Amino acid sequence: MTDQAFSDTLPRAGAGQSRALRIGLRWTLYAVLILFALFYLMPLFVMVTTSLKSLEEIRTGSLVALPRAVTFDAWAKAWSGACTGIQCEGVRPYFWNSVVLAVPAVAISTFIGAVNGYIIAHWQFRGANLFFALLLFGCFIPFQVVLLPMARLLGILGLAGTIQGLIMVHVIYGLGFTTLFFRNYYVTIPQELVRAAKIDGAGFFRIFWSIFLPLSLPIIVVTVIWQFTQIWNDFLFGVSFSQAGSQPITVALNNIVNSTTGVKEYNVDMAAAIIAALPTLLVYIIAGKYFIRGLTAGSVKG
Repeated sequence: MTDQAFSDTLPRAGAGQSRALRIGLRWTLYAVLILFALFYLMPLFVMVTTSLKSLEEIRTGSLVALPRAVTFDAWAKAWSGACTGIQCEGVRPYFWNSVVLAVPAVAISTFIGAVNGYIIAHWQFRGANLFFALLLFGCFIPFQVVLLPMARLLGILGLAGTIQGLIMVHVIYGLGFTTLFFRNYYVTIPQELVRAAKIDGAGFFRIFWSIFLPLSLPIIVVTVIWQFTQIWNDFLFGVSFSQAGSQPITVALNNIVNSTTGVKEYNVDMAAAIIAALPTLLVYIIAGKYFIRGLTAGSVKG
């Protein structure tokens, strides 16, 4: 082989080594990510398999083993068992309490947040920045600080221990976040659209309904997912401002898991926990990609 022929092979060898290195790094990264995913999903796997086992198999078998005989008895008991006193064996009524609580609270706080964001972004008034700053400040007030004042207010309004009272609490506490989301999204919409609509004779609500709301689907998805997750998973407000018959599912789940009467039924506990988590899990599975798109939709102006 001549010197020229030998030198011609060097770049190709170097390129091949570089490509092999990139492929190796990529597969190493995939392997690490798969390990992290398995580690993260292991508790969910244990919960699902435990909920499908009998108590006898749980006592004698391995925690991470697949069920020898799949049974849905624990799911049936977790969903529709009887409730007596503080011990609640069924989450069905409390599941629907959470639905009745979350749906209107999400809808109201999203709509008011959209109007607030629209006003702050395109209808500046005296003190608008102060108003927005105070709303943001409210987002960072710890829940524990407002428990006593909120309980007093609900008592005065006659809403103590009711689902309507819980709806009001979540709407008020969520307004800071919903206003922030919509305001940051609406500032990316050109002001010229509003000026042109005003010249054509459109008023405040006509501009909102005809121009802003049709453009708001990405941020509406973000806000709905955020609010639904926060409201559905809330425990502190639920346990503080509700009573028997109006408690959300998180409170019922706590009663089931912490019950010390009789034999501890771990399969029922796991089934109840999965039932409580299913709505938020399904929301993220179905609309997760829209959540990411919506978060970045208003990140660049223009």
